[in-house]
Formats: sequence, C-alpha cells, structure tokens
Amino acid sequence: MSAEAHTSTEYIKHHLQNLTYGQHADGSWGIAQTAQEAKDMGFMAINLDTMGFSILLGAFFLFFFHKVAKSAATGVPGGLQNFVEWIVEFVDSSVKGSFTARNPMVAPLALTIFIWIFLMNLMDLVPIDWIPGLASAMGLPFMKIVASTDPNATFGMSLTVFALVIYYSIKMKGLGGFVGELTLQPFGKWGMPANLLLEGVNLIAKPVSLALRLFGNMYAGEMIFILIAIMFSGGAVLALTGGVLQWAWAVFHILIITLQAFIFMTLTIVYLDMAHQEHH
Repeated sequence: MSAEAHTSTEYIKHHLQNLTYGQHADGSWGIAQTAQEAKDMGFMAINLDTMGFSILLGAFFLFFFHKVAKSAATGVPGGLQNFVEWIVEFVDSSVKGSFTARNPMVAPLALTIFIWIFLMNLMDLVPIDWIPGLASAMGLPFMKIVASTDPNATFGMSLTVFALVIYYSIKMKGLGGFVGELTLQPFGKWGMPANLLLEGVNLIAKPVSLALRLFGNMYAGEMIFILIAIMFSGGAVLALTGGVLQWAWAVFHILIITLQAFIFMTLTIVYLDMAHQEHH
C-alpha cells in the first residue's frame, strides 16, 4: 500500500510539473530534470510548455479568425462564418452591456481574452497521459499542456489587464484625478490614510483576483482528472468507475472552462469601464 501511495504521489507530482528551462546550480543552462531542479532555477526560469502551448493556441486563434474573415461571404454564410459571427456578436453584446464609455480597443481585447483563455482551458479535455507520454518518448521529463493551470500565465494576463486599467485611469482622469481617487475617497481629505489603504487594496485586488480565480479553478479541474486517471491502475472495477467519472467530469468541465473564460473577459470589461468613469 505504501509503494502504491508513493507511485500515485509521484504520478501526481509529475503531471503537475512544468517543463522548465533555466540555469542549473553549476551555472549551466538547460531543462530541469526534477521538480527540485526547476524550483532551484528561481524566478528567471521559463516554463517552456506554458509558453509553447499559449503561443500555439494564440496563433491558431488568429489564423482561424483571419481565414474566416478573408473568406466571409455577403450572401448565405457557411458554417464556420456563422460560428465566428455568433462568437463576435456574443462578445459585442457583453461589451455593450458592461462598458458605457467609448473605446474601440475594448471589444477586440474582450474577444481575444475570451477565445484565448477558452482554448487554453479546452486543453484540459485532452486525455491526461497522451501528450506527456509522447513528450516522455521524446526524452522530455515533463509536459504540462494546460497553460491556465500555471500561475505565471494567469498573472501575466491579469497584470496586462491591470496595466491597461492604470493607463486608461490616468488618460481619462489625469494623473491628479487618478491619485485623487486613491487618496480622497470615500472619506475625504481628512481620511487620506484610510482612503489610500482601502482604495489601494481594492486596486491591487483586481489583478490578483483575476489571476487566482482562473488558476484555482483550472488547477482543481486538472487535479481531478489526474486523480481519476490513477483509478485505471486499480483493477477492472476501479477502471470502469474511473471511465464513467472521467466522462462525467469532462462533460461538466466544458461548462467550467467556458465560464472561467467568460468571467475573466467580463471582469476585464468592467474594470476598464471603471477606469473610464470619473468615480468608482
């Protein structure tokens, strides 16, 4: 039982470890062969699988939408054109419902965020051992294919949104107006320290909540798939149960991956709308 538990633990750790490139303790650069090596590489290390799959899926999104746009017909649209138009209309209606100012950048940004995060989340439905097994056959020690289960990716996106929020807050209100909102509300000039504390926490909470919400939900979903996969090594009854559970969780997970992409997009629109308004 202890050996089985050890095997299960190693299996879980292996599937949750990124393919990391960085500087080894001896000064050489290369791919970490163990989780401890990846940890020792520090902040400047790069998770190659997160970067690779996120860039690949982003390129696929651009290629697919560009191809449909170039072949768009004014008459009866085809199936792909109908599908893309439905997504664009859905995002456009979300922007119109949540964004009250005028900014032509918001709708394309919202579309990019929604589709890109959805595609990254969708990779969670690929059978858990397929791509890591292929990577192992190619001599790669790890391969984590769901970029949104890496906090580096989710914080990267949320900090980009945060930078846009700061930029438009200053652009629309001026530096004095932005600082005034942080220091003069809600208690006026006499409550400046409390105002700065409350508004500062509220401001910093935006990117943190965006990143952790997406990461936490997708990480939990990935963990459940891994735990179900372990059941296939426990005999016929457990394997059959695992197969049923895996199918049921995959169906339910379709809702989660879509909902998480929608929430990230909607909160981005709302935060940018707040940045365009005179008062929070």
